[in-house]
Amino acid sequence: MWGRHPVVAALANPARKGMGRLLATAERAAEIERQALAPHGHRPEIVDAQALQRMLPQGAVHQGLVFKVAPLHGVALEDLAEPAEGVIVMLDQITDPQNVGAIFRSALAFGARGIVMQDRHSPALAGPLAKAAAGATERLPHARVTNLSRALERLAELGWRAVGLDGEADATLAEALDARPTVLVMGSEGEGVRRLVAEHCDQMARIPMPGGFESLNVSNAAAVALYESVRARGGT
Repeated sequence: MWGRHPVVAALANPARKGMGRLLATAERAAEIERQALAPHGHRPEIVDAQALQRMLPQGAVHQGLVFKVAPLHGVALEDLAEPAEGVIVMLDQITDPQNVGAIFRSALAFGARGIVMQDRHSPALAGPLAKAAAGATERLPHARVTNLSRALERLAELGWRAVGLDGEADATLAEALDARPTVLVMGSEGEGVRRLVAEHCDQMARIPMPGGFESLNVSNAAAVALYESVRARGGT
């Protein structure tokens, strides 16, 4: 991962203790030491900015920091779901790292419990995704599951209801959401929430768009849905 926010968040994460290799320009290394930004013992290796750039994809903005480390393991679904309260976000085959990273960022900002992703068809929480998340992947737990439909069944057993987003649904988000524990199910921009996953949702809902433009980027839609979920819970 690269960039100041993602790397500093990773250095502050106790789960990263003893992991990875921290590479930094001399200026960033001095900042890390001066501000005690590596509380879990990571020692930066001084590397010039051009050498850092050569390690990364074209166009990556490293801001003088690169952390070579394996992505975090997810938690068990039950760890996110118990006790049943608040909001969980489920991603149904959303594969674009920028979108997933932005959803992590919004979910953290709006107080979601965590993110549920599928083992397959989900990007690693590193690289451009971690950059887009601006550190949220280090602070917001996620669970990876084999089958989203079965995960929704398990969440229902634990007291959760599921609301899926669908631009053709009759109900609006404001009508569908309330203060009950809720899983917001987001589908890919092309296919949307898949049929079998939608069948395991208690309700499908749409974001009203009086401006006439029919589609939002999925990360923007997630931010709107999360804001509505906060309003439905009385702003808490």
